[in-house]
Amino acid sequence: MNHFFAYLSRMRFINRWALMRNSYTENIAEHSHQVAVLAHALALIRNEYFGGQVDAGAVAAAALYHDAPEILTGDMPTPIKYYNPAIRDAYKQVEQVACHKLLDMLPQELRHTYDDLLRPADEEVEQLVKAADKLSAWIKCVEELKAGNLEFRAAADQTEKALDSYGLPEVAYFKEHFMPSFRLTLDELE
Repeated sequence: MNHFFAYLSRMRFINRWALMRNSYTENIAEHSHQVAVLAHALALIRNEYFGGQVDAGAVAAAALYHDAPEILTGDMPTPIKYYNPAIRDAYKQVEQVACHKLLDMLPQELRHTYDDLLRPADEEVEQLVKAADKLSAWIKCVEELKAGNLEFRAAADQTEKALDSYGLPEVAYFKEHFMPSFRLTLDELE
């Protein structure tokens, strides 16, 4: 038996933002879907407006699996994960062990394909997934603030600054053309 997909289906049970009071919960399955949509959009924006030639499908697929190791590790809150270099490096090692364990749940013939999804070798794919992950976190913060949850005020500022520090033109384009809508109510979207 191969347990890989049974484990993936459990992504919906792992909630994000565990240290924060949330107006709505978000699990890693929902988050991974949003990251895939955003990563795909960033890839298309790069290709259409900034001369890129990245495979948008590969970016979206890698984004779908970017948090899969958290099925085994849980979601470590960002302030803890990046508290100091020793914790950050130890957590990266734990994530690698989790990736290996997940890959071992697949038939040998599929492992190399899923290995590239869990740990993309293409730096451009990894860059866009990382940016989309951060963009998803910022969107969560913006939506929480819109709901009146000031718990996310500092996280929103820190996350936007981190996102801007990437210096990616496709992120700037997304922020200018798409982010304002996230601050609107449903009635205002019409």
